Amino acid sequence: MATKRAERQITVTGTPQDCFAALIDYESFPDWQGAVRSVEVLSRDAEGRGEEVAFQIDAKVRSIAYTLSYNYEPPHLISWRFVEGDPKDVEGDFTLEDNGDGTTLATYSLVLDLGSWLPGRLARLVGDQVMQGALDDLKQHVEE
Repeated sequence: MATKRAERQITVTGTPQDCFAALIDYESFPDWQGAVRSVEVLSRDAEGRGEEVAFQIDAKVRSIAYTLSYNYEPPHLISWRFVEGDPKDVEGDFTLEDNGDGTTLATYSLVLDLGSWLPGRLARLVGDQVMQGALDDLKQHVEE
């Protein structure tokens, strides 16, 4: 599969700080992120946030595992890059923009190369579903 670049957005009723806090609480992901089966924080930065985080994801067709390395610019940016795992490459970010009305525009940008384990068309579908699901789950979690 060729590298896939995608971006999705959603408006969340809540502040960038609310969204940021939800997105860095990795251990809680299996409780509210539908595709996440397990998370292990392997290392933490000086602020106690996850620095290297291992994920087990239900990608509908099969389960995938990978480890990401995170960087932060609170409360507006969380970015990550691939360390190791099943995909060939994963990198991306969440940008959280204050709309000034009690809502946040959450933008999920992703560069994904699943390698050759899925046909291109199916891999694109899986990527799209995982991205939209992550945004929908974030919105529901923050707004509860």
